[in-house]
Amino acid sequence: MTLKVELKPGERIIIGESMITNDDQRTRLYIEGNAPILREKDILTIESANTPAKRIYLAVQLMYLSREINKFEDNYFSLVQDIMQAAPSTIPFVTRISNHILADQLYKALKEARALIEHEKKIFDSLKPTPVPAEGK
Repeated sequence: MTLKVELKPGERIIIGESMITNDDQRTRLYIEGNAPILREKDILTIESANTPAKRIYLAVQLMYLSREINKFEDNYFSLVQDIMQAAPSTIPFVTRISNHILADQLYKALKEARALIEHEKKIFDSLKPTPVPAEGK
């Protein structure tokens, strides 16, 4: 099956072990094969992995790009244990991510990890204190 990818000017994409940067024009690529592919918007860096869910996403991303699950599994399991203990509502997400990893469906695991990040954001947002209106206003 062929994957069609359209890149904006200057947009980057990882295909296999290569980072490709588009020139100054919109480009359409047709990609065939089994190489891991990630668009720039889906790439997380070590610096941007600043929450527990994002660190899980990064671990899964590294598994996906390297195709070496066992190289990152200890880190992954440590991260998921921590997040499940801190926020039990994350257990269904972690279960689905882990099941995808076990089935060697790493791209689906990444998509589920993205859903975990959204869930985590909702948790953080619910913990923010609500502003108290000033008196007399």
